[in-house]
Amino acid sequence: MKFSKLAVATAFCIGLFAPHGYSQEAQSRSLESLHAALNLTATQEGSWRSFEQAYTPNPQEVDKRRNAAQNMATLTAPQRIDLSIGIAEGDLAELKRRGAVLKDFYAGLSPQQRIVFDRETLPPRKATY
Repeated sequence: MKFSKLAVATAFCIGLFAPHGYSQEAQSRSLESLHAALNLTATQEGSWRSFEQAYTPNPQEVDKRRNAAQNMATLTAPQRIDLSIGIAEGDLAELKRRGAVLKDFYAGLSPQQRIVFDRETLPPRKATY
């Protein structure tokens, strides 16, 4: 599986981007690749833009997460857990928001486009040892 497919799949499944080393440039390339593979009609472009916007990293959130990670060493254990819980709650809220946008976009795809979307966004199988 190509890196761009892996990155898109990860983004779709867990809603995390640049905070874990995934650049906005790579995200943009992944979305462009998915857009091209779907061969959207003119009437589908509006929902695509909403989908694309929902899955484009927010630089302020990226910075906030990066700062939180850098400050962990200065916090007490209770402060670290509270910060981690807050981040996790924010991640869940963002994932739910993105999920709703994804479902709306997916509902407007043709059966053939759904096959392409599912294939292009499928997370890789994990190796078993």
